[in-house]
Amino acid sequence: MSASAPPTRPRPGLRARLALRSLALVYLGMLLLLPLGMVFYRTFESGLGAVWDAMSDPAFTHAFKLTVIVVAIAVPVNTIFGIVCALALVRRGSTRGNGLLNAAIGLPLALSPVIVGLALVLVYGKDGWLGGWLLDHGVRIVFALPGMVLATIVVSLPFVMREVVPVLREIGTDQEQAASTLGASGWQTFRRITLPAIRWGVAYGVVLTTARALGEYGAVAVVSGKIAGRTETLTLHVEERFVSFEPVAAYTAALVLAVLAVLTLLAMNVFKPRTRKEAADGDRSAPGDEAVR
Repeated sequence: MSASAPPTRPRPGLRARLALRSLALVYLGMLLLLPLGMVFYRTFESGLGAVWDAMSDPAFTHAFKLTVIVVAIAVPVNTIFGIVCALALVRRGSTRGNGLLNAAIGLPLALSPVIVGLALVLVYGKDGWLGGWLLDHGVRIVFALPGMVLATIVVSLPFVMREVVPVLREIGTDQEQAASTLGASGWQTFRRITLPAIRWGVAYGVVLTTARALGEYGAVAVVSGKIAGRTETLTLHVEERFVSFEPVAAYTAALVLAVLAVLTLLAMNVFKPRTRKEAADGDRSAPGDEAVR
């Protein structure tokens, strides 16, 4: 009768990985999942009727619509700007100019959003460099929608560019040069060769820009004046309702923002693998003569 094999024990490396993962999950749970769970609980603690009343409030409706408008303007503008800047950095710029442009575009990531908002007030406010002249011509920037859009554009400026630049460097210029040799114009080359190759990098950058625009508070709070029913986005609405001792309305608006953030996170997880796959398969895509068909 043969002796049974001794039970296998987890390898030390496996146990260390499990311990690190458990520690990370506990850490994330304490900092993220537990607070979000409390927001969810507090939102529905008073019943669905209270939540519906909060969502039917004209102030909430206006804040939600204003948030959508700001995002709908800021994201396309930054998408176009990001693609153009990425092409300028990788395909057209000089080494010295690239460093200056890259540093300037990355500046919003280093600055506090409150500083961005204050800087916009100093330039476009009533007593700012350009604000007085604009007001004389009937254009109001600060304490109005244009200022909120401008602040959101500034704080979410770098994301599309920073996602597209690595993809452009990875795919190289072979197909673009082949298309140009075959007689394609610059626009045809971009539309049929470059854009399909970078599309998932652009999509991931759009997702990041959307997430940043949805959650922006500091810069928008400074330039908007936080006027209820006029210049109040959802993030500002959460604070205004909370300090006004209307917790259900504050929790409801916070839950809506959390749901939008979760949807954005899901989109990030969808786009990121495709971005890597596109970069890896860039050299195996269709030949450059597609640009002249």
